[in-house]
Amino acid sequence: MAATTPPLQSAGDNEPFRVDGALTISRAATTEREIQAAPDPLTIDLSGVERMDTVGAWLIYRTVRDRDARVVGATPQAQSLLDQVAEFDHPARVRPEERPGVVRLFSELGEWVSESGRTLVGLLGFFGGTLIGFGNLIRRPRRFRWNAVVQRFDVVGIRALGIIGLMSFLIGVVIGQQGAVQLAQFGAESFTINLIGRITVRELGPLMTAIMVAGRSGSAFAAQLGTMKITEEIDAMRTIGVSPVEALVIPRVIASVIMMPLLAFWAMLMSLLGGGIFVWLFLEIPPLTYIQRLQEVIPITDLWIGLIKAPVFGLIIALAGCFQGMLVEGNSEEVGLRTTTAVVQAIFLVIVLDAVFAVFFSSIGWK
Repeated sequence: MAATTPPLQSAGDNEPFRVDGALTISRAATTEREIQAAPDPLTIDLSGVERMDTVGAWLIYRTVRDRDARVVGATPQAQSLLDQVAEFDHPARVRPEERPGVVRLFSELGEWVSESGRTLVGLLGFFGGTLIGFGNLIRRPRRFRWNAVVQRFDVVGIRALGIIGLMSFLIGVVIGQQGAVQLAQFGAESFTINLIGRITVRELGPLMTAIMVAGRSGSAFAAQLGTMKITEEIDAMRTIGVSPVEALVIPRVIASVIMMPLLAFWAMLMSLLGGGIFVWLFLEIPPLTYIQRLQEVIPITDLWIGLIKAPVFGLIIALAGCFQGMLVEGNSEEVGLRTTTAVVQAIFLVIVLDAVFAVFFSSIGWK
């Protein structure tokens, strides 16, 4: 076939259009324009077609469908391709079928409950794998990576002091201001010290620290491990006989568990400092009086409650971050999704555990 031969030729209005050579995607645009210019009734002669791909078959089939054209001279292979194109020409539903609102609500609720159950089971399994890793390190202490733990101390603890201290200081000021406004209605502004002391030491100190660490360090854990999963570094570690749990998860868990009580105590001090400055400047209560009242109104059990909850919160945050990071598969978009899930999951579990701790400590008389 000559290169200058057009793929579609007409000898007259009453004669069929003859398609010669290759009817493929490279000549589809030219062929389509010539077909559109052809008069009706249209008969297409495919006896001269040497090769035809799916695009060419779709062009001929669409012409037959839309203009009621007729095809003659098609080879068995060309006719088979036309039949296949016609077989798969079905209208697609652009929008999913609308279900009743109640059905959709219960369906989505059921999916959420099912997914939450699977995630909880997976997290418990991951916790079990971490305990096994701890047991292996106890039996073989030389495999423990001290350098990795020290690096995590810096990331989780030292570098978080600034943001946690500032946040806690401002929370102390806000609690003092709001408490003073409400207590002023009863002429009891001096009890603002009681409010600041008990709520920051017992609840807000460890809780707000956990939320900040979850958003800062928990997300970093998920992103780091997720990136390593995509780049196949974790698979490479398994290949050379290094356990990812021992090398990556356990150092992060240890750092979070150890640093969380220290960060929580730092947050308590900064909250009390912020509240003390507020009552000094606006309620004209001297700092010495403020410190004496704190010693009177804060029982030592409140401090122990805050310091007991903190390492448990750190364990949950580290497990959630590492667990979601290990679940990353596919592409970099999955890293962002798993990182978000890790933060939400950690904060949710921390709040649930805080409620459980509140009920438990009240039941044993630590009120």
